[in-house]
Amino acid sequence: MAQFNVENSPSPPSPQACAQLLPESIRQGSPVGPRLVGGTSFTGKSALDLAQIQILAQACLQGLDAARQVVFGWQRQGQSLEDIYLQGITPCARLLGDWWCSDRLDFAMTTIASAHLQQLLHDFSAEFLHETPAQSHGLSLLLMTEPGAQHSMGLLMLSEFFKREGWLVTLGVPQDVAEFKRLFQSEWFDAVGISVSTDRHLDAMSSVLPQLLAGVDNLGVRLFVGGPMAHAAPDLLTGLAAQVVAQDAPGTVAWLALQMALPLAKGV
Repeated sequence: MAQFNVENSPSPPSPQACAQLLPESIRQGSPVGPRLVGGTSFTGKSALDLAQIQILAQACLQGLDAARQVVFGWQRQGQSLEDIYLQGITPCARLLGDWWCSDRLDFAMTTIASAHLQQLLHDFSAEFLHETPAQSHGLSLLLMTEPGAQHSMGLLMLSEFFKREGWLVTLGVPQDVAEFKRLFQSEWFDAVGISVSTDRHLDAMSSVLPQLLAGVDNLGVRLFVGGPMAHAAPDLLTGLAAQVVAQDAPGTVAWLALQMALPLAKGV
């Protein structure tokens, strides 16, 4: 059974220490402290806007408890965890990436904040799966990153949506092409999804995937690729022996359900 590897990160600093480390450009925005996070009141459900996403990002920089309190506040507002995942956590991850790319955060702080964001998915997993539980239909899915990927939060979130729809999900973060091949061949899968973030291993995967597909026990396995590259540069993925899916998590789940109901096209 493949295992999901969660990135290791240093122990997070205290909220007070982290607040001092925040760049001035971020600290000039709405500061996140115990009063703001724990005492935020909401009047009726509304879409999570940029201001609230920034609050979550700043809370993740302060610590995991602060980040949890923001999510609790959103739940009191009436947001479902699906709303929070798609409208809160997903854009927050992008925002942290933007802050890093614009040098508003250094690598260490981005890593810590991202780790806190990913931990939220683990913390709320059981509750999320019980929001709209589906009976298991017995179909199995392997979700894995490209070899040597540094980030896997998006794949973890996608796995939660598939689990909630009754899929048996195995998560893998292969460190190299050899492990990538081993995971692919580890057991019978009805479908395999690969998240691609960079173009570093596209040539290797374009060579390896046809060989893997030819050697699997289930010749009807559905293979698809997604992730950041599917949105940013889908043309670069057309050389892979897989369908390119550039949708959000619910859209990907719905797409695969439809594909499982259709005859497998030759050459796909």
